[in-house]
Amino acid sequence: MSAVSASQFLNMCMIYRPETDEVLALDKVPKHGWGGVTFPGGHVEPGESFLHSVIREVKEETGLTIHNVEYAGVIHYAQPQSQERWLCFLYRTSDYEGTLIDQTDEGRVFWIKRDLLPTQKLAPDMDKYLELFLNPHKQEAFAPWNQALTVL
Repeated sequence: MSAVSASQFLNMCMIYRPETDEVLALDKVPKHGWGGVTFPGGHVEPGESFLHSVIREVKEETGLTIHNVEYAGVIHYAQPQSQERWLCFLYRTSDYEGTLIDQTDEGRVFWIKRDLLPTQKLAPDMDKYLELFLNPHKQEAFAPWNQALTVL
């Protein structure tokens, strides 16, 4: 059995307001070919837990501190030739505090009705991410590198 040559660990969090059916969106400035409307998140730093990384990323990108974070699934990309893997751990919460930052280096941050989110210029594969965030019976989406994600 071959060892995995490299891994990237990422996170993303859907923050929602149940009373208004809104979610907090980030219109991410395109970087490395990936941009568009998504949720806050980013890379897990060395020595950092997945949970602490999503709390930190949300704070950096929105100004909000999140609490009572729930696991929502994982997005998994695999590069067969190099054996590199990218894992994006998804979380959701409606428990937050702080003052919202409208704009950061990452992009514009805004509240939007959940049912209007698909009408936005979404980041690549964000429609598949939404399936995991919104359906508690779905836990994983997988794709070989540069192929379409499949929700499992």
